[in-house]
Amino acid sequence: MIPKLSYHLSFPDPLLHASNEGIVAYGGDLSPSRLMLAYRSGIFPWYGINDPILWWSPDPRLILELDDFKLTRSLRKKIPQFEIRFDSAFSSVIRECSTAPRSGQSGSWIVPEMIEAYETLHALGHAHSVEAYQEGILVGGLYGVSVGGVFCGESMFAKVSDASKVALSVLVEHLREWGYDFIDCQVPTPHLKSLGAKEVSREFFLQRLNNVSTLFMEDNFWKMAKI
Repeated sequence: MIPKLSYHLSFPDPLLHASNEGIVAYGGDLSPSRLMLAYRSGIFPWYGINDPILWWSPDPRLILELDDFKLTRSLRKKIPQFEIRFDSAFSSVIRECSTAPRSGQSGSWIVPEMIEAYETLHALGHAHSVEAYQEGILVGGLYGVSVGGVFCGESMFAKVSDASKVALSVLVEHLREWGYDFIDCQVPTPHLKSLGAKEVSREFFLQRLNNVSTLFMEDNFWKMAKI
């Protein structure tokens, strides 16, 4: 039976309580404290508009080692076509991601209360966005949550070919410079695998996360990138 969360701030151990599908628990809330505890525990929220809050820790897990990112020659040539900014339009990015069409999906897990919760995390300095612009117009980007030495990617969108890939490539370059360890891509997809992401076991992921999630990462990194 999947545990139901109370208002007590805790999560079941994913190694002991995750279902075959990867659900760890349901219920609770999307407060900043609970969300950050979830990410530090290798858990993230993912649910539909009419569902209770579902908390996941999938097995296998998809991660992107920063040195494994596949920056192809053609993608490298496209980088100068975009202006990349950090944290300049978080609300716009998460809303664009919530309405971006997804193959095989009729709706979005980025429901209104999720948008509000992550905007709060952004205001607190935990959630960040990377934006791609052309002629001052937002044409692509991504957002996620920074947890110690890990960037937990949430979603991305592109209105112009390769805009989100270029944003990701610039993010990877900065994360290397800032001393981050890897990007958590959460659920395996062919698109992310084509960019160099790989599947690892839940146990491996949680151990790796535990090794770096308590690292103190200067918020000034993101502030400097925004300038």
